[in-house]
Amino acid sequence: MKKKIGLLTAALLLTGVLSAGALTTAKAEAILGDLDASRNFSNTDFSAVMTMVTEDPEKGIDKIKVQQFRRDGKDTFLMLFLEPESKKGQGYLRINDNLWFYDPESRKFNHTSMKDSFGGTDAKHSDFRISTLKEDYNVKTVADGKLGRFSVYIMDLKAKNSEVTYPRLKLWITREGHLLLKAEDYSATDRLMRTSLFPKYAKVKNRYIATIMIFVDELVKGRKTQISIANISTKKLPDTIFTKSYVERVNR
Repeated sequence: MKKKIGLLTAALLLTGVLSAGALTTAKAEAILGDLDASRNFSNTDFSAVMTMVTEDPEKGIDKIKVQQFRRDGKDTFLMLFLEPESKKGQGYLRINDNLWFYDPESRKFNHTSMKDSFGGTDAKHSDFRISTLKEDYNVKTVADGKLGRFSVYIMDLKAKNSEVTYPRLKLWITREGHLLLKAEDYSATDRLMRTSLFPKYAKVKNRYIATIMIFVDELVKGRKTQISIANISTKKLPDTIFTKSYVERVNR
């Protein structure tokens, strides 16, 4: 059964701090752990089709469709382009902490970074791997707040290591159920780089997956990417899917 949470984007962008949170650091970290656990499929595989629409004030609208495969137990994923025809067959494969981009035209795999943008969108490659917030960040401050009609915890996080995409995050997490509704991503100099919105969720196998994600580029006014997720499955995937030979084979 699916449970959907609908929010207007405008409501998501409006928030107010009510009071300083009374949470202890241990409790705040436990909530991050709950958030990680609710979004990860550690005991099963995961697959879905993602439609990504990017609006750029200069370049116009660009749409791509991607088949996603995840095996969170090994922090592995494969993203294969289905549309448009010019990108069909391209793919990103993460195995053994390495991320590879495959170009069917050259038939070569090139190493790339989890911090880079995915396919020219406002999403990052790291947005599609397992959630490791508790492992990667320390909680600096917590406050109570409202986001639309939801009561939330507003957490300010600082990275524990340099492997993360953003050194500082600000999160809006529901008090009930501990779901992420909004995130602000900051640079090392505390410059706001991106705002992420998660207005709709579906419950799958006692886990929650955001079926709509909106990434707003804070450096280019008017630029954003909306991702819609469909055809969700948690069926066991063949081991061969998470291999370079599979990526090459499906492109023949």
